[in-house]
Amino acid sequence: VGTVFTTSAFFASYYNSLNNINMNKVLEDKLNTQMSTKKKITKPSDDPVIAIRALRLRGNVTEVTQYYKKNIPDANSWLEVTEGALKKTSDIITNMIGQVTKGANGDQPSDVREIILEQLKALRNEVYSTADVDYAGRYVFAGYRTDTSISFIAAEKKEYTITEQLDTSAMDDVTYIKTTATNAAGDTVDINDINSTNYNNIEVSENDITASTVHRIRLSYDNLSDGMVPALTRVTGKDADGNITTEEIVPAANVETVSYHASPSAYELVAQNPDKVYFIPETGEMLLGDNVYRTMSAYKDDATTATVNEGEIRITYQKNEWLKGDLRPEHYFACTSTDDNGVTTDYNQEYLDGSDVEKQVIEYDVGFNQTIRVNTTADEVFKPGIGRETDDLVRALEDVQSLEKVVSNLDTMVKSETDETRKATLQKRLDAANKALTLSKDKMQKMFESGLTAMQGYLDANNLAITQCGTRGSKLELIENRMKDQKTTFETLQSENEDIDIEEATIQMKGAQLTYTASLMAASKILQTNLLSYPVSYTHLRAHETCADLV
Repeated sequence: VGTVFTTSAFFASYYNSLNNINMNKVLEDKLNTQMSTKKKITKPSDDPVIAIRALRLRGNVTEVTQYYKKNIPDANSWLEVTEGALKKTSDIITNMIGQVTKGANGDQPSDVREIILEQLKALRNEVYSTADVDYAGRYVFAGYRTDTSISFIAAEKKEYTITEQLDTSAMDDVTYIKTTATNAAGDTVDINDINSTNYNNIEVSENDITASTVHRIRLSYDNLSDGMVPALTRVTGKDADGNITTEEIVPAANVETVSYHASPSAYELVAQNPDKVYFIPETGEMLLGDNVYRTMSAYKDDATTATVNEGEIRITYQKNEWLKGDLRPEHYFACTSTDDNGVTTDYNQEYLDGSDVEKQVIEYDVGFNQTIRVNTTADEVFKPGIGRETDDLVRALEDVQSLEKVVSNLDTMVKSETDETRKATLQKRLDAANKALTLSKDKMQKMFESGLTAMQGYLDANNLAITQCGTRGSKLELIENRMKDQKTTFETLQSENEDIDIEEATIQMKGAQLTYTASLMAASKILQTNLLSYPVSYTHLRAHETCADLV
């Protein structure tokens, strides 16, 4: 029995030594793994608390990195592209103002006016081409339609039915200079067309040249379709279902389309018909009779109805042919396009429901629950009025240039004429042409003066957009600095939670190696006497089993 218990003690000591050696080996392996990975744990079961905290911190670091490395730089690039385009636009409009200021001087020689004319045309086109700047293939001023340019890239035939929403501020006055004369037979001639072959047909004198004021609404486009008579309506309120209600301002029968080149002119007809409206498709003008003008001038918004603007005037018309550089109406108005297959597409119909429509704002997530707007929409800066105002100024300049040539030609004819009767007739016409030229110069000067005010307004709107863009950039810079600090903080917390202390781990590793080596050496000393050194026979082993059973 004594031998059996000695054998049991031997086995217990043997397995206990192996277990201790194995534990030391496991500890050394764990520390060795930490040294290799530089991490405290390799699987969640190593330390669930560290694992859970690591998941949270890694999520925070990933999110901050997304903001700091991707979203913020992308937003900043968008803002830089936008600001660059706006500054270029500011320079263009400033140049336009300079040309308009020169044009306001009615005493400019003809060659200077010719330069002004060409400069205005070029600058007008340059403004809208700047609107088509893009960032990474996305048009920055197009709102949500980043795949659609602001203006037509090439000439195109496509039918659009456009509804402009205006108010009484859209009405203005334009001077009309009558340069035609009519004989007893009803034949009419324009003084600009008089030449050596037809000037004897009709007598023209200073009394035939008159100036009058015409009320109008200038639409956002010219060269419009003359097949559809524009509809003029006004907002009257909302029905029981909350839908906008409208009514005709004038009956459709009182809206007449007249060509710009027709005789008598629409400008003359509107003075004779105070209850009618004349539409000139070539110039995109709606000429208002005096009674119509007075009626529309009385439209005011009722302050007690917050969701309805009773002062809103709506004009619906069509345009089928577009030139390169024309603004695409879907970025500005409620409209419907029809393609060659008859398929219609509606745009911005929510503009017509009377509610405050949120702009197509593009925002970037740049922080925790923090966004920033990066886009400026085309209707804030690249307004159709810039081009239309320029068109008016160009037309006024061209009229003066044309009359100057007429005056020069007639003056030459008067000086070269030897027949006194014919000379007297020519002199009357020269006097009439000079009167028309004087009136045209006066009209041009007034238009350039009002154009100067309008252009300054467009420049102010552009500068406001630049300021807003700069403010967003400054805000983004502050957010970027904060995200940088947060990124550093989260990375530090993540490192403290997951990463080992190299110095401490190195010491522990050395200690574990020494412990493991010492345990091996101790075990080898203790277990030098192995089971074979004992004279244990089969009988002893059976006795051991018996005793063990007894125990």
